[in-house]
Formats: sequence, structure tokens, C-alpha cells
Amino acid sequence: MSTETAIRLTVNGEGRTVSVPPMRRLLDVLREDLHLTGTKEGCGEGECGSCSVRMNGELVNSCLVPVLQAEGTTIETVEGLAHDGVLHPLQQAFLQCGGAQCGICTPGMLMAAKHLLAHNPQPSIAEIREGLAGNLCRCTGFMRIFESVLSAATSIAGTSQQETHAR
Repeated sequence: MSTETAIRLTVNGEGRTVSVPPMRRLLDVLREDLHLTGTKEGCGEGECGSCSVRMNGELVNSCLVPVLQAEGTTIETVEGLAHDGVLHPLQQAFLQCGGAQCGICTPGMLMAAKHLLAHNPQPSIAEIREGLAGNLCRCTGFMRIFESVLSAATSIAGTSQQETHAR
């Protein structure tokens, strides 16, 4: 019988507290306790990237993180990308460019791409390939995913330039 511990974390900008066994996987807490089912389990071994989330701004495989390690952290899941019903440019690009196939890898790909663009806003295809290397897709040859990220980067850069000129 495992005892439960109150774990406090911020998920997609909202403070949350869950009472769970401390070694429970962050993935399971997100999906089962917080009902954020966008994050997917592909392999459960940290090999596929389907469960990727950002924890304190770093990309992690949530299937490998005991929830106790998430105490006091800020977690961003795929549900945190869209705001007020408006898709994030990455989500929009995945739809327009055909980067989403069956959907199992898509949340992890989106989070890895967001992480990449946060550190490299104008990546080349080679840099995108490297930035998404920890994420596997069994449906496609990856080119549409890479093109989606490139399209989103261009869109985000265009939006930033428009905002600068508007000031």
C-alpha cells in the first residue's frame, strides 16, 4: 500500500494540487488525475517522445518523471498551446501542412517543436530534424512534420515583425 503525497504544480498556467503516490508517473497524473489527455503514451520507456511536455521550460518525457520530481514546477502540455480557442501557429501549421497523421506522436512533436522554436526561432530543416530527433512517428516519413515546423517558424516570425511595426 503506497501513501499519497500532496503535489503542487502549475499546469498550463493554473496552480494544481494532486494527492497521489509520489512515484506515480507524471504522465499518469496528467492524464488520469488532471484529465489532460492530450499527452499520449507511446512506449512508456522514454524512447518515442509521445509523452513530451515542458517542465520548467525543459522538454521531458513525462513517462519517466516521478510526479514527486514535478513538485513546485511549471508544466506545459499540448493543451496549453491554444489560447481562447485560437490554435498556436504550430498547431495551425501541422493542420495545414499535413504534419498530423494518426495523432499519437503529434502532441509530443508539437511540444518538442515549441521547445525548439523557443531556443531557435528560425531553424533550418537540419536543425528541425535534430530538434525533433527524440520523437518517433510511425505514420509518415517526417518531411510533412519538418515542413510544419518550418511553416510555423515563418508564421511566428511574421507575427513578431508585424507587432514590432505596429508599435
